[in-house]
Parts: sequence; C-alpha cells; structure tokens
Amino acid sequence: MAINETLAARRAAGQTVLHLGFGEAGLPVPDSVAAVLAGAVGRNSYGPVVGSVEAREAAAGWFSRRGLNTEPDQVVFAPGSKPLLFALMLALPGDVVLPCPSWVSYAAQASLAAKRTIDVPIPAEAGGVPDPRLLEQALEAARATGARPGILVLTVPDNPTGTVAREDHVREVCAIAEKWGLVVIADEIYADLVHDGQAPSATDFLPQRTVVTTGLSKSMALGGWRIGMARVPQGAWGQSLMNDLVGVASEIWSSLAAPMQAVAVHVLHDPPELVTHIAQSRRLHAAVAQAVHAEFIAAGAVCRRPEAGFYLYPDFEPLRPILAAQGIEGGVSLADALLERHGVGVLAGEAFGDTPDGLRVRVATSLLYGESASERWKALDSDDPVSLPWIASSLEHLRGALRSLTQHG
Repeated sequence: MAINETLAARRAAGQTVLHLGFGEAGLPVPDSVAAVLAGAVGRNSYGPVVGSVEAREAAAGWFSRRGLNTEPDQVVFAPGSKPLLFALMLALPGDVVLPCPSWVSYAAQASLAAKRTIDVPIPAEAGGVPDPRLLEQALEAARATGARPGILVLTVPDNPTGTVAREDHVREVCAIAEKWGLVVIADEIYADLVHDGQAPSATDFLPQRTVVTTGLSKSMALGGWRIGMARVPQGAWGQSLMNDLVGVASEIWSSLAAPMQAVAVHVLHDPPELVTHIAQSRRLHAAVAQAVHAEFIAAGAVCRRPEAGFYLYPDFEPLRPILAAQGIEGGVSLADALLERHGVGVLAGEAFGDTPDGLRVRVATSLLYGESASERWKALDSDDPVSLPWIASSLEHLRGALRSLTQHG
C-alpha cells in the first residue's frame, strides 16, 4: 500500500512513473457485476457473521465445481481474505511456518498475533511452499529454540514469484505437516489465474487439516470491494475451528457488507459471461507478464518464468559487480535506484522476508493494462495486448531503465 501511495503522489506531481509495485489486478468491472451491486444498495441491514445462506450456498457450489466438495456450513465470508488470514492466526495455536519469500502480510499478522515466524526457503522450481528438503530440519531447529510450530502457510499459486508449486512438493510438505501436527492455511486467491492448467491444493493431501482462503480481489479484479471467504474442513475439528472463527469475526468485522454478498452470490455461480471474462483476464495477465519477464532476462537477471497471476521475482545477482559500482548492494537500494533514477516502482525482496543483501525485487505487471477503463477493456479484448501503444510504451520504459541500470559505466 505504501509503494502505491508513493507512486500515485509522483504521478500527481507530473512525474512519469512505471508502476510495477502494487498487486492490483488492474481490470474494469463487468457490467453485470456492477448492476448487481447497484441493485443491492438498499440492503443496509446486518446479516449473519458467516454470510447469508445464499452466499454460503453459492460458495459451496463454487468450491465443489473446482473439485473440493463443500457444504455451506463450511464457509465464512469476510471483507477480504486478509481478515480471515488474521482471524486464523488468532484462532489457531502455535507459531507460523512460512515459505521464504512469501507475501508481506503473513509475517506481520503473525507478529500482531504474538506468534513467531519460522522461515524456510522455497524450492528452486517455484515459490509458495517451503522446500520440503529443508522443512523438517527447520522445524527441529525452531523447536530447539523454544518455538512451537503450529501453522504452515502455503500460497499456491504464489505471490511474490508468480509461480505454481509442483504437486510433489505440495504433497511432501503436507506429509511433513501431518507428521508434526501442523494446520495448513492454503491461500489460494490466485487459483483461478493459472496461465495453463491448474494448481495443486493442499486439500488433496491433507483434507482434514487444511483451511482454504480466497476471494474476488484477483480473479475478478474487485480488490476495492473486499470480498473474501474461507473454507474449513469437514468434521468435528473443522466445526470447532469455525466456531472460533465466528467468535473472532463477530468482534472485528461483524459481517461482509450485504451488497457485497449479493455480488458474491452472482459471481460464485460462475455465469458464462464471467467465466469468459476470467479466461480473458488469464490470457492478458500471461501475455504481459511474459513480455516483462523477457525484459528482465534480456537485461541479465535470473527470473522464474511466470505461471500464474501477474508477478515476477527477478534476481540481479549475476549483475552484482555492475550494481555494486553504483552503490547498489541489496534489494532496497536496488528498488530505490529503479525508482529514483529511472521512474520504475518495484518492491524489494526484503519486504517478503528475503535477505537484505539479496538483489531481488517483486514486480507486479497488472497495472500496465491502461490508465482508463477504455484502455483496459481494449487490453482485455486484444489478441495481442503487448502491441497496444500504452503497453508497448511501458515495456520500452522498462527496457530503457534496465539497460541504463545494467550497463552503467
């Protein structure tokens, strides 16, 4: 949020800025969705903490159609998935095990909940899960220092790397979680934005100990509307956890806004026009992310190929001598140089738990689709969005910045 405000202020001051720092899906609202919200403005009464019957039924159907059989009483709604993640941190016992790097809010929420974090590096192939070869020894080391590992957070597909964890890695970490008695929180908010195929889910391997969180911020680009939901496991343990979640929710957010629940009912029924809309979104995200990826590779950075969503995590380690000559020794100074010297906003890897001296940054490509709703609709409908003038000019801006940065002196 801070980088978004910083870049907005620079643009307001008339500066040319390439905004690659904020993970907003960057697409307009479909007319049918806007009409549902407009028609629900009169719904100003409080509702059930967990969500309306209609919303929970729609969510249960949505999960079930994606291979995860779900009953309505397993679902709870919230104003975004972030409150649900925090509520789970509060409700579940034990410290939090995180892949490193991982999304910025997990560690912050764990700290707010007075829990320690146990960071485990991700595998080389993809992010979102701890490297299973390192996970158990990290758990043993943490327990030896007094930590109480209790919660394992997985992000599949991943933010910040824009990749999809391999099925064998998910299976292995779930087996370790079962052995150690960990609960898995599976953050699957990007699951509908896999560029090709679908992502594995921890619920396939640890169904009775996995809680899934998701929402409409990414697949439907409704981040500002704050519509999130969680699915708890079936059975007595899941019902006990649901009771605890409801207790937290009732004291913090009361319920998801009723008009937003009407939107959720509509979207979660998967009407054909929205299925098509999301498919077009996937295609656009993939095309632009791949084009940006090519620019970083051409500049000499190492970067995993994007597989889902709209993120990249380039590593400038091969260029360390060139960057060191400019006083750039880590991710923060790299991000500062890109912004201050070249008008390119990114986030340092340190924000995601990475080492301060690592020359890695998180790049979000989803705000390149246009400044106006008209441009964004054209990008969404285009068979070749990278050739659109405003996207092509952004890529040229990035190309020039990287060239100047990496060929300095």
